[in-house]
Amino acid sequence: MTSEKRKSWDAGRFFQTLAYFEVIPFLGWFQKMFQGDTRQPVNPPSSLFDFSRSLPINQIWGALDDGVMGGVSASSLQLVDGAALFAGNVSTENSGGFASVRTRNFEPAIDLSHATGIELRLKGDGNRYKFLIRDDDKWDSIAYSYSFDTANGEWITVQIPFAALLPVFRAKTLTDANPINTKTIRSLQLMLSKFEYDGGLNPKFASGAFQLFVRSIAPYPTSG
Repeated sequence: MTSEKRKSWDAGRFFQTLAYFEVIPFLGWFQKMFQGDTRQPVNPPSSLFDFSRSLPINQIWGALDDGVMGGVSASSLQLVDGAALFAGNVSTENSGGFASVRTRNFEPAIDLSHATGIELRLKGDGNRYKFLIRDDDKWDSIAYSYSFDTANGEWITVQIPFAALLPVFRAKTLTDANPINTKTIRSLQLMLSKFEYDGGLNPKFASGAFQLFVRSIAPYPTSG
């Protein structure tokens, strides 16, 4: 009996991903719009991302899928009907199993120390997703993660307290990590993954097409 043929790894997409995130810090959209040219952490507007507005989304968010480790999942984030649509196809082929979109590093960092957490207004497909935040500008650094469930076809509000974030490195929880430094937020990420944490499986995961509409990402409670 012949084994199933391994799908080809897309090396071109891998290098495009690295070139996009590379380590090109994301221009300081918040910096230029609200604070002028400064390297100090900036205080954002009441909504970090209001996707009902016209935003240069492809300059800010990019796909970061399991192609970086040889997988074949693929995703994107596009503006659709007043929301950002995180959609694509997730596959466990080639030992993969995750699709995600991530911002370029904010430069300067964003100061969210005035807030309790992050609030997402979204409409999903019944999958369980992850929201990840980083306070370090390194490419492969500790992330602070929160898993949340969606109701198929229903708009819901998800509040993510900073105190509930789990420090993780490649889906392994870290017991000795410091709490997130909310004064220096560097990047945000949305993910659909086969795995929860420490080898545990996402109980709602299924290979195939997925879609998550996000209307806004905002700190809560907002000041003022």
